[in-house]
Amino acid sequence: MNRDLYIDFAKGLATLSIIFIHTAFWSGQFYIIPEIRVFSLVFDVALFYALSGITSGADVEKTLYRLLKLQITYMIFVTLLFFLDYCFKVFGLAFFSLEWLQNFYSTFGSKYSATNVSAIPQWQNLGNWYLHEYSNADTFPVVMGSFWYLKVYFILTVFGVLILKFFPKHINWFIGICITLTLLFNIFPDIYPTGQVGYVAFYMAVFLIGNRMRGKKIPAKMIPVLYGLVAVALIWMFWYFGNEVFFKINKKKFPPQIPYIIWSLFSLTTLFVLYNRLKITKDNFVTYIGKNAIFFYFGQGISSSLVYFLVVPLKENMPWWILMILIYITNVILAFIISAALKKTDAFGWKILEFLCKKTAQ
Repeated sequence: MNRDLYIDFAKGLATLSIIFIHTAFWSGQFYIIPEIRVFSLVFDVALFYALSGITSGADVEKTLYRLLKLQITYMIFVTLLFFLDYCFKVFGLAFFSLEWLQNFYSTFGSKYSATNVSAIPQWQNLGNWYLHEYSNADTFPVVMGSFWYLKVYFILTVFGVLILKFFPKHINWFIGICITLTLLFNIFPDIYPTGQVGYVAFYMAVFLIGNRMRGKKIPAKMIPVLYGLVAVALIWMFWYFGNEVFFKINKKKFPPQIPYIIWSLFSLTTLFVLYNRLKITKDNFVTYIGKNAIFFYFGQGISSSLVYFLVVPLKENMPWWILMILIYITNVILAFIISAALKKTDAFGWKILEFLCKKTAQ
């Protein structure tokens, strides 16, 4: 079966959007106007869960093996991150003045203090990262700040493949249950589960709807109806919650609440409308990003942290929109370079594991 380049293209665009979101909401919080920051959330992580649903099947063994490989790749990455973080803390003072570092961290609110550097690696942090307890990586705060997605992805994929395998004729029922639970959690917020459990109901519905769309094409006559429903939902949202809800969209994302869910409907509708309609016939820069989305997702956490160091000296010297474009382009370029390095590091890590496996098998 030929690879569907539309899926790679959509993943690539979604990844570029995530990079922009993290540009706007991390280093950009100090100079980008709030309206632009909110609009950056139009194309957000819900797209990845929908695309995962489209590409997922009912093969439990294959899915669990894929998740195991992802877990090992993740562990290789956070091991590298752990030593990079430690080396910066120990040797960073050799490249930056103590006064500059203190000013930087006081400006951007990191928990790391430039005057309190431990000479002993905090190994428990690495162990916690392996177990998806995302304690802060002080030098690269965006990395751990974006990893909530990965934990939810593991949960959804496991439960999703079990539903697809054992209840293939009742998927619509599970979609209905997820939507009902999402509504109940929003109507009665006191019962909204804490932690990543609270994310599962909505994103599982997105995942399963994506799976139901697999191989299908939305009829042309339904397109204006769907966008009309999205418009009605947005109008209702502003009428019911008030115009100030616009500036609270990001807060309504953790966990997903009605305003954020409605805000994400436009991107999900667009994804499904273009599926099996927009034909991508050749590989390009965007499809390359989509094919390597996990490495770009890891890489953008590092790059989105590094651009802080550019924002510090530049934010007072140019208009915010020029700085935003400059920082975003720089972020994409850095993410591209870092993702390529991470891909090679991952390959090297797997070779080491295969070598150890052969040695221990003798």
